[in-house]
Amino acid sequence: MKRIAVIQGILLAMFCLAQTFAAADAGSQFPAAQRGIVKPGEAAPNFQLRDIEGRMVALSDLRGKVVLLNFWATWCGPCRVEMPAMEQLYRTYPRKDFEILAVSTDPQGVAVTRPFQQENHLSFPILHDAEYRVGLTYGARSLPMTFMVDRQGVVRQQIFGARDWGAPEAHQLVQMLINS
Repeated sequence: MKRIAVIQGILLAMFCLAQTFAAADAGSQFPAAQRGIVKPGEAAPNFQLRDIEGRMVALSDLRGKVVLLNFWATWCGPCRVEMPAMEQLYRTYPRKDFEILAVSTDPQGVAVTRPFQQENHLSFPILHDAEYRVGLTYGARSLPMTFMVDRQGVVRQQIFGARDWGAPEAHQLVQMLINS
């Protein structure tokens, strides 16, 4: 008898979970069929998100620059660890050639990202994707996740997890994309 109740409970939970995802897809700007499809060699989907100052920033406005597109959150330990090296990388290259867009997935938005930015002296743009719509479009299922976008708007690399952006390999990657 207990076994039947457990099985019924599991089936009910699975049904509820399926309904939750179906409802999320129905109201989503990015249906499930369009999620997680960004791979190296494909065009980076355009998006518009607000920065810490409330200005709209569109990826398409950065065409002609190499863009390091990083999905992160203030609660994510590895994200916090890689940010200082990202700042150093950002300061190394001129804005005419290179940009970083750090897309925060924190639901609290500016309330948590502004103090984090100030504490860590970050000067690169921090954008807010509190509903994680852009993150899902890119298939960023874990944090941090980074996409390197070339000057033509094509994703050239997809990087899972934190990286040492101060390492020679990171600089070689950025320089190669700038020169191509």
